[in-house]
Amino acid sequence: MQELMQTYKDNSQDIENFLVETIKNIGYLQLKESSNFKTLFEIFPSLELIYICDKDTLTQTSPNIYRKKITQTQIGSSRKYLLSKLSIEERCVTVSHPYISSATGKTCVTVAKEEDGKIFLLDFEISVLLQRLGLVNIHKQFNFISKSFYMITGNVMMLLALFTVGYALFDFLHSLFIKGDVSIESIFKPVIALTLGLAIFDLAKTVIEQEVVFKSYSKNGRAEYKVLVKFSITIIIALLIESLMVVFKIAIADYHQMIHAFYLVGGVSVLMTSLGAFIYFTKQKD
Repeated sequence: MQELMQTYKDNSQDIENFLVETIKNIGYLQLKESSNFKTLFEIFPSLELIYICDKDTLTQTSPNIYRKKITQTQIGSSRKYLLSKLSIEERCVTVSHPYISSATGKTCVTVAKEEDGKIFLLDFEISVLLQRLGLVNIHKQFNFISKSFYMITGNVMMLLALFTVGYALFDFLHSLFIKGDVSIESIFKPVIALTLGLAIFDLAKTVIEQEVVFKSYSKNGRAEYKVLVKFSITIIIALLIESLMVVFKIAIADYHQMIHAFYLVGGVSVLMTSLGAFIYFTKQKD
């Protein structure tokens, strides 16, 4: 939603000019009232609600007319809170700032036009409006499939993360109470499994947040940067723990194999250096 609002803000002047000029070119809205503004809903796919208020009392005199239904409950409601923020003159068309509609629960802008003592208010859903103007790309069917896939994949990853955590606890308790063997390996192995479980869970949570709950409609490089850095740090920590465990095991068993531990520690050091360079140059670019 933040991306949609930023896109609207960047193009607000052009969008408002489009709405104002189109509404003016349509002509008298009163002539379309008898058909429940059917032609307006056909012209504007982003139009979600139309209602009428009295200019003097600022109370709603018509039902809420939606694309596919009409509700009577709002007749007589005061619209002063909205109309007081708009400068409406005779034959003038005014566009409000974006807000969340109490009637639909969606983010919209309201276009107000005064005709013969009546104020016609038209609510346009911002996401559909931006899509129709070619400012964002939202395909409903593909978006549903994409969200479903990310949701299923994210949930499976979370289950695997929980399984990893459960395995770590089981392995530690089994070594402690069943085998009666408390060693460095029996302690470090669960820690590594817990760290990997945390990394998997965090990645799944981020995927669901960005692609399902707060769906991203544009390329957000900053968000991808944070995910990559966070996931890489978790993996590096797991590898460092593994390296430390290998060093202890080799030191106890056979010093002649220490070169393999050196290779592992060296590889992790390269990863740390690469990640540090990536973070540094990315901040320099910003």
